[in-house]
Amino acid sequence: MVETYARPRFGEPREPKNLVNPGNRLARLLDVVTVSHVRAVAFLLVCGLLLFLPGFFTIPPVDRDEARFAQATKQMVETGDYVDIRFQDDVRYKKPVGIYWLQSAAVETASALGLPRAQLRIWIYRIPSLIGAIGAVLLTYWTGLAFVTRRGAVLAALMLGCSVLLGVEARLAKTDAMLLLTVVAAMGALARVYLSWQRGEDPERPPWSWPAIFWTALAAGVLIKGPLILMFAGLAIVALAIVDRGASWLWRLRPLWGLMWMLVLVLPWFILITLRAGETFFTDSVGGDMLSKLAAQESHGAPPGVYLLLFWITFWPGAPLAAMAAPAVWRARREPGAQFLLAWLVPSWIVFEAVLTKLPHYVLPLYPAIAILTVGALERRVLSRGWLRRGAAWWFGIPAITSLVAVIGAITVTRQPVFLAWPFVAAALIFGLFAWWLYEDGRAERSLLNAAVSAMFLAFAVYGVVLPALTPLFPSAEIARALRNVVCVGPKAAAAGFQEPSLVFMAGTGTLLTDGSGAADFLSQGTCRFALVEQRSERSFVQRAEAIGLRYNVAKRIDGYNISQGRPVTISIFRSEGTE
Repeated sequence: MVETYARPRFGEPREPKNLVNPGNRLARLLDVVTVSHVRAVAFLLVCGLLLFLPGFFTIPPVDRDEARFAQATKQMVETGDYVDIRFQDDVRYKKPVGIYWLQSAAVETASALGLPRAQLRIWIYRIPSLIGAIGAVLLTYWTGLAFVTRRGAVLAALMLGCSVLLGVEARLAKTDAMLLLTVVAAMGALARVYLSWQRGEDPERPPWSWPAIFWTALAAGVLIKGPLILMFAGLAIVALAIVDRGASWLWRLRPLWGLMWMLVLVLPWFILITLRAGETFFTDSVGGDMLSKLAAQESHGAPPGVYLLLFWITFWPGAPLAAMAAPAVWRARREPGAQFLLAWLVPSWIVFEAVLTKLPHYVLPLYPAIAILTVGALERRVLSRGWLRRGAAWWFGIPAITSLVAVIGAITVTRQPVFLAWPFVAAALIFGLFAWWLYEDGRAERSLLNAAVSAMFLAFAVYGVVLPALTPLFPSAEIARALRNVVCVGPKAAAAGFQEPSLVFMAGTGTLLTDGSGAADFLSQGTCRFALVEQRSERSFVQRAEAIGLRYNVAKRIDGYNISQGRPVTISIFRSEGTE
């Protein structure tokens, strides 16, 4: 028996009729959870936790962006200054204050609840990203309801939640997961306003809730990552205006009231930071960060087409289905629903491909549109039957490649086989193989569900077991552990040669970043002081120590790997014995 669905046009969702049990346990589960919105939301919430929690608490701070954000937040909490943004004594004006406020709220709440050493626990700073990732999954479900059936909306949200890229961002204390949440909220509200106009509904009928969500999400997005969210919404609106030869539907957004509300939310902090720093914030954030991305910033330059290639990895397991859906999406491009989703996707994707600076997470806010477009084609049974079907093998390919890299990498780095990961690896391979073997044009959701289970087992294997076991990749954690075990009160440290932000976060805001000579001078200035000297800076440290008559001993040597610079490091922890 084959499931039979009503074939909705994009933007005209209808519930499935004459639904027949597909004879698959995972599909039966989907039948159960899509009976009501409450069940669907609960199911997606559980899936989000299963996908994002492995490794969330145990992976140490990751250099460099996560550690920089966390350290700047820690300094806000330490100083009580929630306007200025600093990393040690340097201003950090690349992004607005939104994510720092959210992380500060998490830290302050944890401290108020009595959690010891809350300011040093990186997972607390990751809580906004976890909320952003799960919230984005739930909002993709809400947005999908404007285009496809409830079952399809659940599949689209699950596809986003399982994506490799969102799995990474959910575990990093930075802006991108929360930005995704604001973008999906804004575009979901915008979609409802646009589709109500396309259906010819009364202009007074759209509730105030849609414009309120849209403008509030824009304000939150601006506070989190500046004007980037305005690009997503603005380019979509311009594209729709060109295709429709008009944009009268924008009045349904109550733009006058909406702009005033947005300014009420955004302007206070921008006024405060201007009073504090003058034009420095805008110079650094717009000129130093945003505009510099037009060039190859920080060695992240790449030619056009890179995002399309990375898509096969970053959007797995949805990528094979998205490729099979592409021809059908193109044929449906004039339908209102597909037209809106393509306006959300295509113009911004072109901009990102054209900009020289390329980082994988830049295109994350476009993935919900891809997921909904893919499910729209899946529900209509119009997935490609041509050579694109061969992409189904990728459902097995990613688990196979990832498992091989994880196991071999763990053995290479730690000299241990990490046996605990092997059952999860085996399960991921099995379900990935099922996804490939069971693929049929008319029952593609079975493959997607099996691939989703494979993604969950991969998350447990890679994030939950392997990465936390790779301790040499996180030397800052080992250094901080050694400093906590010293027998003196209030240890102070100076670092030479290894100066990653994670070290400042874990060893303390007052950690001095200097050279070998400066580390020797620092060590001579008092007791309970430690010099953290990387091997390449050791010679200058020794020479200066001899020159000033410094007697010292080696408390510990730590061998590791600097993932930011891509090279092994050996850090010696020196302690003073006084001067001659």
